[in-house]
Amino acid sequence: MKTSKYSKLVNLVNGLDNRKYLVLKEAIEKRDSVKFVARLLNNSSQDICCPHCKSYKLQKWGVRNDMQRYKCKECRRTFNALTGTPLAKLRKKGRWLSYAECLKNGLTIRDAAARCGVHKNTSFRWRHRFLKNAICIKPDKLSGIVEINEKVFAWSDKGSKKLKRNARKRGFKSSIQIPVKDKVFTLYCRDRSKNSYDKILSGFSANVLQREICGLITNDTLLCSQSKQVYIKYARQSKVRHGVLDLSSKEIVKKDILHIQNVKSYIRKLEIWMERFHGVATKYLNNYLSWFRELDEFDYKIDSKTILIRAMKADRYNTNHYR
Repeated sequence: MKTSKYSKLVNLVNGLDNRKYLVLKEAIEKRDSVKFVARLLNNSSQDICCPHCKSYKLQKWGVRNDMQRYKCKECRRTFNALTGTPLAKLRKKGRWLSYAECLKNGLTIRDAAARCGVHKNTSFRWRHRFLKNAICIKPDKLSGIVEINEKVFAWSDKGSKKLKRNARKRGFKSSIQIPVKDKVFTLYCRDRSKNSYDKILSGFSANVLQREICGLITNDTLLCSQSKQVYIKYARQSKVRHGVLDLSSKEIVKKDILHIQNVKSYIRKLEIWMERFHGVATKYLNNYLSWFRELDEFDYKIDSKTILIRAMKADRYNTNHYR
């Protein structure tokens, strides 16, 4: 820009009233936010490969919407760092970091929408896109002393226009007052290094446990649980060492090392954390369990940049060095 034009622009800005100045300032901040997020996403895709044929033979192919595009030399198709990721085709990139901060603070959909200046439906869509990858980021194996426990949720059709069951009354207890077919069993495993694993089960039996968590608990692991026949039978079938606690007789700690206080504390924190949402639809329950597990993994000190990068990572990326 020539000096004369730049001087005229400065004079025009100085002549703006307060309302127009605030509008201009907001537009500049949005532009800077979009460029910052785009630069963050572009820089985080150093090990990028073609989402169509998985080839690493790429060449840069211009910039669009501040995102670097690439062209694959094998299949000749173009893409950017977001292609094939949960964040693909989402708009308003300049507000993604603010929304990631809302996820960090555990805000509800409406509160997050108000904080970021988007519609509540946009907030809902962003939430589950941001959480899609968190489901896959959990340990493959637990070592040492592993504590195991379960929690029952009531099947929820929250958000559905029609219910396939009779409406429930307030104050019901999911573990007592509803039939087994309407119960959702979730399993939690946690070792002494604070590595956590959660799973929604298709039922609650030893055979289901052996099928659902196969390979998670190895033979050199010491499994701690309460004295339920499900866990006893599972440990016998899996041939793992098993420490049993009789909670009915108030046996909390055994031999000074056997207890399930860590996993019970984890479940209790999860219950308190989920109360703010006033119920979660069962079809989205896995997302919320993964959301809480991610917060707990970083001891609630995860920053918005890390949340954003983990959310955009697809299968073609290596996520280990972003943990």
